Amino acid sequence: MCSSSRKKIAVVGTVGVPACYGGFESLVQNLVDYQSGNITYQVFCSSKKYKDKIKKYRDAELIYLPVSANGPSSILYDILCLLVCLIKRPDVVLILGVSGCIFLPVYRLLSKSRVITNIDGLEWRRNKWSPKVKWFLKKSEKLAVKYSDIVISDNQAIAEYVESEYGRKSEVIAYGGDHAVAVTATGEPTEAVVKGYFLSLCRIEPENNVDMILESFVASNEKLKFMGNWNNSEYGQALKRKYSAYSNIEILDPDYNIDNLYRLRKNCIAYIHGHSAGGTNPSLVEAMHFSVPVIAFDCTFNRYSTNNVALFFSDCDALQLAVHEVISGSVPNMGQELKNVANDKYCWESIASAYESLF
Repeated sequence: MCSSSRKKIAVVGTVGVPACYGGFESLVQNLVDYQSGNITYQVFCSSKKYKDKIKKYRDAELIYLPVSANGPSSILYDILCLLVCLIKRPDVVLILGVSGCIFLPVYRLLSKSRVITNIDGLEWRRNKWSPKVKWFLKKSEKLAVKYSDIVISDNQAIAEYVESEYGRKSEVIAYGGDHAVAVTATGEPTEAVVKGYFLSLCRIEPENNVDMILESFVASNEKLKFMGNWNNSEYGQALKRKYSAYSNIEILDPDYNIDNLYRLRKNCIAYIHGHSAGGTNPSLVEAMHFSVPVIAFDCTFNRYSTNNVALFFSDCDALQLAVHEVISGSVPNMGQELKNVANDKYCWESIASAYESLF
């Protein structure tokens, strides 16, 4: 099919591709990687994150804006993306996150493009935001739901919230995790990785229960490897100083190399997931593809994501008990059961197809 007859999909709200940041960026990269011949993507990118500003990634046109896509400036970034869309006139605008949706009522007056919005993980509920920011994000979410042709929820719990709060049904499409096990030719271990440790990976924020996980291993003989962006906040720096003193706890700085992450995940006893907010979390579904047990913080998002197959905790005692259950061999089939869930729900090819069916 010639490019002029293909449906044009503009993607708003991410740092860009190739992915160099987080979950939405991985989503967009895989949408492009698995795209059919019926569509073509126009992906907005923040020039702040890309030294080499390539014009195309695979078949996608990359459009750079000189504004950061994260933090407070994400509002301006998303609005600028929508303003460019008024000129580009794509068939569909796919908005990832609600930061710029405060502008959506105006955009809908000026544009005939269909709008599909993934509202992300109820960002306004996060404890890290001030009351004013929470109000703004909630207002943006409300406008996103009202003015989008289709709303996407990444977790059944979020879909239930959208229907309860706004009286509107949404499409449930999660994230893939199978890229984490698609190890490259150089990805097989070239250095010794000692097996026999529990693993946790996350952004170092209070809502991810980082301190609870670390404290649970203080009185334990079990080894914990914990990777995160410790140096990005006083909270993380304080935890790093405190818990680096324990011989069974290894504090790791972030490493986005897929092969190194592959080795870490492949050789762990179990994955510990402390996220308490945010819908379906990419690091959780990636871990599920490794056929290892998962110990997750007890919230509706994580129960839906794992089909209730995981072990759950809400305090240090419950986490220590779950660790003991794994060590004692009480859950011998959990890893394979989680892998089956991941194969059924969290593979990129089927997720890309689900998105395209909405376009």
